[in-house]
Parts: sequence; structure tokens; C-alpha cells
Amino acid sequence: MTIPPLPAIVGIMIKDNIVEYIEQQKIICAVILQEQKDKLKLLNENNREVNFSKNRLSHISQVCLDTSISRDSIVTQLKQMSQNRKKLSEAINIKELWEILNEESGDIDISTMTLFCFDPPLTSDNEAAVIRAFFYDRMYFKFNKTFFIPYTSEQVNAKKRQIKEADKKEMLIQRGAAWIDEVLNNKNGSSSEIDQDIVHILKSYYLFNNNFDSHLVARNIIKKSSINSPEQLFNIFVQSGIWDQNENINLLALQIPTVFSRDVLEHEKQLTGAQNNFFNDPLRQDLTDIPLITIDGQSTLDFDDAISLENTENGYRLGIHIVDVDAYIKSNDPIDISARERGSSIYMPDDKLPMIPPQLSEDLCSLKENAIRPGISTLVKMSRFFEIQDYKIVPSIIKVHKQMSYTEANLLNGKDDPITTLYKIATLLREKRLKAGAIQITLPEVNVWLEENQEIGYLKIDRENPSRMLVSEMMIFANSLMAEFLSNNDMPAVFRSQAQPKQRLFKGIETSLTLNFMQRKQLSRAIVGTDPENHSGLGVKAYVTATSPIRRYHDLLTQRQIKAIFGYGNAYSKAELETILQSVSPAIANAGRVQASRKRYWITKYLESKRGTAYEALVLDCHRDHYTVLIKEFMLEAKLPPSGIRLKNGDIVQVTIQHADARRDQLSLFV
Repeated sequence: MTIPPLPAIVGIMIKDNIVEYIEQQKIICAVILQEQKDKLKLLNENNREVNFSKNRLSHISQVCLDTSISRDSIVTQLKQMSQNRKKLSEAINIKELWEILNEESGDIDISTMTLFCFDPPLTSDNEAAVIRAFFYDRMYFKFNKTFFIPYTSEQVNAKKRQIKEADKKEMLIQRGAAWIDEVLNNKNGSSSEIDQDIVHILKSYYLFNNNFDSHLVARNIIKKSSINSPEQLFNIFVQSGIWDQNENINLLALQIPTVFSRDVLEHEKQLTGAQNNFFNDPLRQDLTDIPLITIDGQSTLDFDDAISLENTENGYRLGIHIVDVDAYIKSNDPIDISARERGSSIYMPDDKLPMIPPQLSEDLCSLKENAIRPGISTLVKMSRFFEIQDYKIVPSIIKVHKQMSYTEANLLNGKDDPITTLYKIATLLREKRLKAGAIQITLPEVNVWLEENQEIGYLKIDRENPSRMLVSEMMIFANSLMAEFLSNNDMPAVFRSQAQPKQRLFKGIETSLTLNFMQRKQLSRAIVGTDPENHSGLGVKAYVTATSPIRRYHDLLTQRQIKAIFGYGNAYSKAELETILQSVSPAIANAGRVQASRKRYWITKYLESKRGTAYEALVLDCHRDHYTVLIKEFMLEAKLPPSGIRLKNGDIVQVTIQHADARRDQLSLFV
């Protein structure tokens, strides 16, 4: 037996027909009150009149309803019909039907499917019940009002997995919202065990917003909870003890590793436990009798460079000695791969993240006083008037005889050698660079640190003081000589170059903060490449960084290229080096961002307690809606709103701290 075609199929639509439509994922029963072109005026089972398009109907019954009776009676009949159809639909076993029909090919029409579901005689209620059943259970059949197509077993299993996953997500959302509300209602956080999946999802949403897979789950958790903004999650994490009040958000957002893997630590253990006798290496020169000194900051623990000065028959022999990190860490070993992922050490006021594990960076690979270490030494022959006569770069064995701080070295300058003579040499080296076109930017630096009692300390440092200038010039000198050595041997390396500035505002040394900031803006961008090119900013023909292999991966790469010239291992090819530089570049950039942002954070944190305090500021830039000023005490740039006083670049003004919020990086000033 077949059911005659439905009015919807043949396009016939008459007043008083009973119809059904879908609204908010529910099937609603209604009667046609009026028909006009493609629009229908309906009265539905909820006693509501609606205007509806014909093609949006899910079912058209052959049964009509007398619309001349009272409205309440019509609604009562519609409700009764809806209930009857619902009851009929609940009797349909769709899974059982699918097990019988899933191997059928082709479409099954509504008439045939109704026959499969009910015994004759069949009515419009049976048809409507079939549509209802398949609308609410879409697991087994693809359904488009009048045709049914059984899904394959693979498709059904996939849909079951999707439903299971959706249920799991919904449970996660409910638990997440409940956890947030419990934390909010309990000053000590939550007494419930923390669900790490929920924490991970909410953390990721706070750090990456929509740029992670489960951001929709996180948004729904927040929507169902008592909070209304992702920004409020920070306090939830602090209150529950997951984060600290001063959590380093940038470190987390940039996904910078803060611990070393088990493989790295295991390899570190092997290296520190191994016996190394570098005196058995025939390529190394024993320089342990030369009195080496290190000059570093008071709190420095990783020493990678040292200086020596010997009197010779005709003048001096200057030595710049770099610890040979490659003697311990080999290319592509676990520590090397980890160092490449980090790019460089990160020094922050409240933490330090070394590029290589501390037992190496602060011990085995560090130039500690009286410790024998492998090195790469640059030995420069000079006349008594400090003229450079010759130089050589050699693999060496070295020993530091004296470690001193910048302060100690400053006190010795002008009183004792070798510091006094080294300072004279450094001064001449700088003069030579300046004559060659170097641009010396001389800006003070502010060191910020946390005391044991969590008080914030800071110190403004003149980077032009004698000992700092001495070390800086010696390292620039060594790096330029190593660049020349690599270039002469046609060896690719990590060369740094810089084109001429857009404009030169001064020559020599300039102490004006304004001019130094203006000149810095005119500098061309420094380029890292594998070929030697001129570095205008430093005033040298070629330049590499090789003097900090403990702290910078670029320096370790260059050190390996230098050693390869002497026969230590295989050099990186130009292509290999370019690939490595490309892979390590994001890590180096991120390390710089974290270092700068964390320093700014703690200075702003310090200023939170200085509301109403005035500081001297330098106007750096004038914009339409604000000024950019430099708070000189902290070398901190900030925005200053207009105040009726007309300012120009270079003006000095007194600014007062109105508001500071380190976590939001907010600093409000007024003149």
C-alpha cells in the first residue's frame, strides 16, 4: 500500500490544512489561516499567529481543521494532534530499521519509510510521526523531509564518536563553570580537586584567546559561570594558587621553556661526570700561565670571556679568551637541540632562564677562577704605542687568575695594571672605530632586581664608565678579528651587518639623551646573515658575535665554524647555517621580548606605590593625541596626554605618577 503524494510535493496548499514547521530545533504543529503567494499565516499549538514561508514547512497534512470554531478549540486540537504524533514517533525503532536497511542503495521515500514503520491503514499522523522520529534522531539516516538515506557503518560510528565528544565537552563546560564559581565564593580558592583539563583550557584561552583548539569550550565555561570576561580569569588562577600575583604572562604566552627535559639533564650529568684532559689535545696551546682576568657584574655566575695583557720585548700581547663551549656541547646532542630552541639566556629581575643547564653554564663551561678550561683565544701583538702588528686565533687551554666586578676594575683604573693599560687600549680601539664611521649610542641602563623580601631594587648604570667601556671594546675587537679570520678562510658564519644610517646627527661621543634617541631612530636595521658585510654602526668591515657562547646560540654556532678551520669536526655548510638561523630566529626574538617586558613590568610595579611622586621626563616624540616621554630615572618610555602646555622634542618636564598597573602595562602621567 502506498500513501498518495503529499500536498507539499505536488505544490498544492489550501486554507485549513494542518502543517508542521521547525522552530528552535522543535517541531511545531499549526493550521493555515490564510495563504498569500508564498507566505502563509498560521496559528500554532502555542496559540501564536506566525507568518511563514511555504518552503520552510516540514510536513503538510491532508487533514484539515475547521477554523470557524473558537480559537481555543483549534489550539486544543492542535496540541492533541501534536501529542498523538509524538507518541507515535516514540514507537519507531530507528536503530532496528537501520540494521535492516543500511545495506540498501538509493533513497527511501516518505511513503515507503512510513510503511516500514507502521502497519496499514496509514494516516497523515503516521507520516508526521516518521518525520518527527527521524528529525530528533539523526544518528542512522540522512533525512531531508521526504527522502531517507541510511548512513554506512563507518559514518554511524563516526557520528557516535562525535556525540560522545560533544557530551564530554558539555560535562567539561559544566564542571569548569562550577569550579570558577566555587573559587569566587571561597576566598581560599576551591576545595575541589583541580581538573587539569579545565585549567589547561582556561589558561590557553586567557593566553591565546581564540588561537587554540578549545577556545569555544572556554568561552562556554565563562558564559555559564559568574564571570563575564576572560580578563577575570587571571584573578581566578591567583585565588586558586595556580598562578602567582606577579605571574610572567609573556613567558607563558610565548611558550618559552622554563625547565630542561629529562634527556637534557641526563646528558648534563654525563658531561659533568666525564674526565676531560685537554692537555692531551695537540691542537691546543697551553696558556694557563698567562694571568687572565674576568670583569663582570656583581651577581654574574656564568663567565664566558676573559682578558689578558702581557708585556713583550717590543710591546704587548693582548689576549681575549672565550670558553670553548663546543668542547662539551656537540652539534645536535640533546643540550644543543635544547639551546637552539631557547636561542639565548633570558635575564629578568625576578628570574634567569639559562640557554644551557646551570651545572654547565655556571660551572663546567664557566671561566671560574683557577679552573682549567678549553678556550678559543684571540692573541694580538701590539707595539708599545698600542699599534696592532699581528694577531692569531688559537684553540687554547686557559685559566682565570682573577675575577673582578666592574666596580673593582673601576677602582683599579689609573692605579694598577693590567686594568690601566687595558683601558688605554680600549680607548684607542674606540677612537679607531669612530674614525671609521662608527656611531656610538651612549644611553644609561637601568638594572632592576628583586630583594629576598620581594622589595624592588634598581640602579641606573653609566655604560660608558671605564670598566664597562673596556670590556665592550675588547669584545667588539675580538668579534671583528674573528669575523676577519672566518672571512679570510671563506667560512660561512653568523655575520652581523648594518647599512649606513639614514642620517648622522653627531660624530664621536655625544652625551645628550635627546640626540642619542634621535640618532638611534636613524640607524638602519641590523642584519644577520652568513656572508661578511660592513657593519656601519660599529665601524668594522665584518662582524660576528662569538664571545658569549654560554648565553647566545649564534655565538656557539660561530665558535664551531672557527674550530672547524682548525680541524675540529665538520663545519656547517652555508645552507645548513641559513636553515638553523631561520629556525632559531623566533626564539631569539621572543627572548628579547620577554626580557624587555619583564623589566618594564617590575619598574611599573615599583611605580604602583609612587602615586603622586614627580619625576623628570624627556619629551621624545609629539603626536596628535599624546606625547612620548622618557622617565629619566628609570629610562622608561610612557605616554603623556596633552595638558594645555605645548611641548616639543627635547623638552624636560616634571611628570607625576597618577596611576600604575604593572599587569595591564598601564602608566598614567600628568604634567
